[in-house]
Amino acid sequence: MPLHEGPQHDERPMSVNPFLGAANPVGDMTEAPPRHRLPGSPMAPSTAYQIVHDELMLDGNARLNLATFVTTWMEPQAGVLMAECRDKNMIDKDEYPRTAELERRCVAMLADLWHAPDPATAVGCSTTGSSEACMLAGMALKRRWARRNPGRYPSREVRPNLVMGVNVQVCWEKFCTFWEVEARQVPMEGERFHLDPQAAAELCDENTIGVVGVLGSTFDGSYEPVAELCAALDALQERTGLDIPVHVDAASGGMIAPFLDEDLVWDFRLPRVASINTSGHKYGLVYPGVGWALWRDGDALPEELVFRVNYLGGEMPTFALNFSRPGAQVVAQYYTFLRLGREGYRAVQQAARDVARGLAGRIGELGDFRLLTRGDQLPVFAFTTTPEVTAYDAFDVSRRMREHGWLVPAYTFPANRQDLSVLRVVCRNGFSTDLADLFAEDLARLLPDLRRQPRPLTHDRNAATGFHH
Repeated sequence: MPLHEGPQHDERPMSVNPFLGAANPVGDMTEAPPRHRLPGSPMAPSTAYQIVHDELMLDGNARLNLATFVTTWMEPQAGVLMAECRDKNMIDKDEYPRTAELERRCVAMLADLWHAPDPATAVGCSTTGSSEACMLAGMALKRRWARRNPGRYPSREVRPNLVMGVNVQVCWEKFCTFWEVEARQVPMEGERFHLDPQAAAELCDENTIGVVGVLGSTFDGSYEPVAELCAALDALQERTGLDIPVHVDAASGGMIAPFLDEDLVWDFRLPRVASINTSGHKYGLVYPGVGWALWRDGDALPEELVFRVNYLGGEMPTFALNFSRPGAQVVAQYYTFLRLGREGYRAVQQAARDVARGLAGRIGELGDFRLLTRGDQLPVFAFTTTPEVTAYDAFDVSRRMREHGWLVPAYTFPANRQDLSVLRVVCRNGFSTDLADLFAEDLARLLPDLRRQPRPLTHDRNAATGFHH
């Protein structure tokens, strides 16, 4: 059964513009390719390109997509480097040793940025994104727990569990399902939209493999209190002897906090933090396809999880779930680290935070909306309609803004706050103050029409949601 289901297939051929067949316009019309079967014969590369190009015009404009955390703009020089490296297989470190060296340097730079006790001995690797990095971190947590409990696990009576807030990215639910771990989630309560440290500690027991702290919730852009979480687990260890490690999912905040919130203690400065992940393709400022997973030292990553394979003539350690993948994104990450440095990253991320805070303030001044966050942690903010607004809801706003080209997600919060429907704006590099002004003007221009509605017009909120982690 395919994962991507679409409309019923038909046998109508694609419509091909006669001008695409430069040598024989009529031939390209009569031999148009089918939609759901391989064509019987080749076509000119220019024709194939134009057919695909024209269909992709119906996609949304990535630069106006305020739902995604993923980078949508890079410098042309980065694009050239990526094109030069797209045929290099990242896993083949013996054949492409310099690409492997750039990966190693990126790990060392992140270890230093996140205050590893000894960056030279920190262990890490590139991944296809934070989802894979979280899977790797979860696997390490489970294996470390299993090693500490050899007399109890595996057995039918013992099931490992992982504690996290209900606001975690869906990859953690996948991890728990795929690796047979019980997910213990701290619910939202009132105006607290992420994990509560004491509530998390109370969910821990002898079968807990770890606790996940999120530095930058996708629901509202807020940081979870990682230091307070570690303190609560320290107190738990003093009372019970349970030593529970913490993994920090810093998919976005890992490339924001080190530059804008230097006094915030959340990383390897906390002895209980065993591992951290981030997305190079989010606020790491690289096009999609790269993430990073780091462990504080070799003891945090069980040796038996690292495979050493003989591949094309050389022995190579590997831990990533994926094997073959292009080296282009890793090269682009090193380019960006080299290009910006600490001061450059600080300038870029501060600009994004300034845009987020400025736009949030303008939306708050409209009077129809209540801000849940203001963009002063991640450059992300969430807002909802005030109780006095009954003619429309967040889903109506999302739908109407899409008419102007803006992709703004509307979604309902999870258990305990399912009554709350919000809109979320992600401000990234490339979403400038000028674009934010246009966004605010379009939103203000829509309000009179929205206020005249007899009632909210969205019938199926599940179908209407634009929420994407």
